[in-house]
Amino acid sequence: MEVKARIKKLRELMKEKGLDAYVIPSSDAHQSEYVADHWQSRSWISGFTGSAGTVVITAEQSGLWTDGRYFIQAEIQLKDSGIKLFKMNQPGVPTYIDWLAEQFSTGSCVGFDGRVFSRFNVEKMSKKFDRKGIKINDQYDLIDRIWSERPALPMEKVFIHQEEYAGRSVSAKLKSVREKMQEKGVDYFLLSSLDDLAWLYNIRGSDILHNPVALAYGLLSTEKAWLFIDKEKLLPEVEGYLNEHGVTIESYQAVADLLGKLAAGDSLYYDPRATNNYLYNAIPAGCEKVAGRNITTDLKAVKNETEIANLKECQIRDGVAMVKFLYWLKQNLAKEEISELTVVEKLKEFRSQQEKFIGPSFDPIVAYREHAAMMHYKATEESNYQLAAQGMLLIDSGGQYLDGTTDLTRTIVLGQISAEEKHDFTLALKGHIALSQARFLHGATGSNLDVLARRPLWEEGLDYKCGTGHGVGFFLNVHEGPQSISPLPNKVKLDAGMIITNEPGVYKDGRHGIRIENVLLVQKDEKTEFGQFMKFETISYCPIDLAGINPELLNTKEKQWLNDYHQMVYQTLAPRLEDEERQWLAEETRRLH
Repeated sequence: MEVKARIKKLRELMKEKGLDAYVIPSSDAHQSEYVADHWQSRSWISGFTGSAGTVVITAEQSGLWTDGRYFIQAEIQLKDSGIKLFKMNQPGVPTYIDWLAEQFSTGSCVGFDGRVFSRFNVEKMSKKFDRKGIKINDQYDLIDRIWSERPALPMEKVFIHQEEYAGRSVSAKLKSVREKMQEKGVDYFLLSSLDDLAWLYNIRGSDILHNPVALAYGLLSTEKAWLFIDKEKLLPEVEGYLNEHGVTIESYQAVADLLGKLAAGDSLYYDPRATNNYLYNAIPAGCEKVAGRNITTDLKAVKNETEIANLKECQIRDGVAMVKFLYWLKQNLAKEEISELTVVEKLKEFRSQQEKFIGPSFDPIVAYREHAAMMHYKATEESNYQLAAQGMLLIDSGGQYLDGTTDLTRTIVLGQISAEEKHDFTLALKGHIALSQARFLHGATGSNLDVLARRPLWEEGLDYKCGTGHGVGFFLNVHEGPQSISPLPNKVKLDAGMIITNEPGVYKDGRHGIRIENVLLVQKDEKTEFGQFMKFETISYCPIDLAGINPELLNTKEKQWLNDYHQMVYQTLAPRLEDEERQWLAEETRRLH
């Protein structure tokens, strides 16, 4: 069915169930950022394929709310659908909850599937709707009724992530979690986030494309640990491994039943942003519900020494793959037809030559010319550009390796570029360098540091409508919290051992997009009478295209950073390259005077 036909079918069901509006989020039953095909309801109903957004359908209107990363993409994909785009966080644009509260009054009913709505969002909605007398109904998955060929839940096998990579045993991690539970004075801890579960139980899967996780839930008491997962996913050695560490296996669907058996007076800790409303409602009324961020999220964010050592080696191999790719691209651009989709395949080919490679860490963003103005552009057969020896190519890509996850962006000059493009490239680089060089007192958050990357752009009236950096998992999700670098308020202090990206950019609709991204490791710096200072170590290894830079815009300190970075890249990668590649890299990392 076309989008309009799907919406028509949905409206018929809404009328049948007495619903005045129906809300379709992007999430799955675990509040994942990226979801399995089974949970792609918002994409299916709207035609918008970005990773973030919420669709609202009423009897007469329909809208999509998404953030600045997707404004351009959404305008293209929603064309002729009848769905209005609401640009989130822009002046005068209401949230979808505020919009619904404006549209309806006493007696109206807003519906949604409680399995894909977090308790946090339901509480926000209820607070606003209660004032207007608007009811909510979370009982119906109406999309399932009209999506006749809906994909089944994935059933991929799970495997053990060995301690030589993870650095800590399941038993040790369970002990750390229970210590935190004791500090909080709770009897149970409910865990829904898939990457947290994978980290805690040292398992990995492939239920979500590019995210090595498996659909499951977890529950911990002071003495027991449960994993709720379809047992067909577990090979005997995996089940035996988990049992050895005191983990009891139950079916994926059994979690609600076990929650319902908690006794009056028990206390359960849960993350309202990660726990769906269906599970929340399964907890008995007599059980004390203690809300807060997942205990595992904070433990997972600070990498241990083994993880850090593995990740650094992983980043080097990924850098080798990128240099081999860039050498191939520059050598063959004028000799053969190369398209955006060709580049996607070549990136995977060069990474797959590296040890311990499992697959891409996300769908690569390979965007030529004005396509790069769409921050999360994805090349398709219809949009696929052929590359030429002119303009710029933005490549944002990464790999999943047994010993780490990588994320790297380079904007590559393929030939002649305009003075404006070179100017904007240099501004993005200045922001990148400013953040890379930051020294800050322990206790600072990413919100405190975000302005460093934006200042060179702000001084010229430019900005980018997204965050500057995100955490990265360890052979897990490429986007990981709780730390981030963003203008949005964030109370999470940057601790030694945290991993975070540095990716300022310039995006001009219809013209060009530029982004330069490295991964940073938070480290301790000197301690003075004023406190413990912190710094970043750059652990990505790939040259920054000198052809994009206007040296007159860089000061001496910025040039020194770039020269030092390029010297590190050459010295680290050169021993692992062929002679021709090594010579090419020497030229690409030459000193800027």
